[in-house]
Amino acid sequence: MNKNTSTPPEAPADCRLCPRLVEYREDNARKHPEWFNGAVPSFGDPGAALLVIGLAPGVTGANKSGRPFTGDWAGDLLYATLDKFAFSEGTYQARPDDGLRLKQAMITNAVRCVPPANKPIGAEINTCRPYLEARMSALPNLKVLLCLGKIAHDSTVRTLGLRLKEYPFGHASEYPLPDGRTLLSSYHCSRYNTNTGRLTAEMFEAVFARARELVD
Repeated sequence: MNKNTSTPPEAPADCRLCPRLVEYREDNARKHPEWFNGAVPSFGDPGAALLVIGLAPGVTGANKSGRPFTGDWAGDLLYATLDKFAFSEGTYQARPDDGLRLKQAMITNAVRCVPPANKPIGAEINTCRPYLEARMSALPNLKVLLCLGKIAHDSTVRTLGLRLKEYPFGHASEYPLPDGRTLLSSYHCSRYNTNTGRLTAEMFEAVFARARELVD
């Protein structure tokens, strides 16, 4: 991975790079001015060994709260799992002022602004990728990249300058990276995936158990 020297690890809250996302964000702001309605910053330990990479903020989750995976079902499962494997301290209460602190872990998203229907388009993923690259580069102790879902996985592989056909997405896939770190992936912890049984809590926890082993 090339070190990114021109892009900061966090997008400005009022980022204007993706017109469709700006329009949607501003529409939400008109309807719900009390919400965060901006590019959601990463959350966690600046000395993180584990970087959890999600897809994008949910409209009533991170877009509302201003903290990744906070305020929706996906966050309930993610933060409970982080707690189970000692990557957090405090109690997750689905709000950014709950006092929760991550330990050895950080959470970010491949796309920092909420997309309509939770589906960013390719150009938006590509435009936001320099922020993902900068976020990775700014973590000096990073050992494990854990991607939630195929879009996050594919964007991370591309960010690392690797070929997708050599690092295909799959639940619980694990790849040693050329720089000595490890790429793990899971199905996304969305309500749809858990309700349909595609992803169970046990399946999700197994991936984080492996992340804990690699971090330790």
